[in-house]
Amino acid sequence: MLAAVRSAAVIGIEAYDVTVEVDCAQGLPRFTVVGLAAAGVQESRERVSAAIVNSGYALPSRRITVNLAPADQRKDGTSFDVPIALGLLAATGQLDPLVLDGIVVVGELALDGSIRPVRGVLPVARRLASHLGQTLVVPPPNVSEAHLVSELRVAAPATLRELVHQLKRRTLSPMPARRVADTVTVAPSDAPDVCDIVGQESAKRAIEIAAAGNHGVALVGPPGAGKTLLARCLPGILPPLAESEALEVIAIHSVAGLLPHDERVFPRRPFRAPHHTTSSAGLIGGGSTPRPGEVSLAHHGVLFLDEMLEFPRHTLDALRQPLGDGHVVIARAAGSVRFPARFTLVGAMNPCPCGFAGDSSGRCVCAPSDVIRYRSRLSGPLADRIDLHVHVGAVPVRLFGTSAFREGSDAVRARVSLARTRQRERYISVDSTLNNGKVSGRWLEARTSIEPDAREALATAAERMGLSARSYHRMLRVSRTIADLDGDDVVRAMHVTEALRFRPASTRDGVGSLTAHAFAAQALGAPLADS
Repeated sequence: MLAAVRSAAVIGIEAYDVTVEVDCAQGLPRFTVVGLAAAGVQESRERVSAAIVNSGYALPSRRITVNLAPADQRKDGTSFDVPIALGLLAATGQLDPLVLDGIVVVGELALDGSIRPVRGVLPVARRLASHLGQTLVVPPPNVSEAHLVSELRVAAPATLRELVHQLKRRTLSPMPARRVADTVTVAPSDAPDVCDIVGQESAKRAIEIAAAGNHGVALVGPPGAGKTLLARCLPGILPPLAESEALEVIAIHSVAGLLPHDERVFPRRPFRAPHHTTSSAGLIGGGSTPRPGEVSLAHHGVLFLDEMLEFPRHTLDALRQPLGDGHVVIARAAGSVRFPARFTLVGAMNPCPCGFAGDSSGRCVCAPSDVIRYRSRLSGPLADRIDLHVHVGAVPVRLFGTSAFREGSDAVRARVSLARTRQRERYISVDSTLNNGKVSGRWLEARTSIEPDAREALATAAERMGLSARSYHRMLRVSRTIADLDGDDVVRAMHVTEALRFRPASTRDGVGSLTAHAFAAQALGAPLADS
């Protein structure tokens, strides 16, 4: 007898339909799974067999064939256990095949028949939302994730026996759908407050600009100057995720298996800080069955690379595509997978191997050749893609413990939120989630009003500083963000001046000149910024 059950699988963060076909025929006892099933799917034979018997049903001694269609697409994971079990029960006459119409099933089976959580439920739910009248059957721990799609009917029986009992009595009742706002509990941010940072006014201004326009920032300075604290303050000044952004973030973390199985499935913007020994596949994504890397897990959030120059150069250079395109394409022989990767990059690095090059104390013991070799670990093309380069100098100890007023994260976040609102309104015809740091040059030019004096100043500085065409447009993006923070519809010369202070005079040597912002200010005849 033949039976079929609808299920789904995930490629990247997109789901596609899978039909689980089960045939039970006369012949030597054998349980075969076909349809390009990976090892995790092949092992379902043992889980399904034990779960059926331990749930009180019979497993006949026949030739059982399971086909996962489409058969030309590789299947991985454990989410086919429950649909295989239902198909087997229907094929052996223990369940009416008609009751399987109108449901889509995903879930892993324990040997005692209980249903365990699986990855990628949200992409499946988003795909199924367009099919009216369908019910998605998921494990109980995945209910809150599936309910993020409010149009979907979701059922979550705890065991195989409970599921079969409800199907037989036609009492499979979907749980009431809830809005995203009712399902998601936003946890308080654990990011440090900006007011905890003593001094470093130029660096604090840089992370505010980075947050407002989604610009990459490189923090260069000696050990203990506060680079890590600055980076960890950045998530605290970012505005809350919009609903569309939240669903993308949750989908990525669901596919990666990092989503907590409780009501608080969406805590806050991601902050990822991989160790410098992370491989290229760990940073970008990969594997025989491609999984998202750190750049995708940081989507709509912050990717912090502490001790950035300690990362292998080829690993850092892999960041070029996601920084430019906002996504990663991982190609394999069987096909390619696309993961979104629109993040704010923050890199913290020492100026030399010992960390004290340029320090007034004269503690640096590195030879000039060692300094050049160390800085060259950050290639020129990658440095060119980082909009803001900031020198974070050592803070005098006497400043600690002073009672001087320092602005907190709440005030900074309010300005950042207003600036992002202006950008969302500006680019809404393209993409409502776009901001200045990621918009294309054509749209930036079309949507940016710039004073003639400001454009002339930008062109003059680009010529004197040897900026590339990419750097020119990146400086225009930063200038546009500064104008948005000021609430100005027009980019003026003062906005260009401030943007150029955060740009190296040259990126041929990777990190570039640490005094380039001073060079830029002098080239425009402007006062130096506090660094």
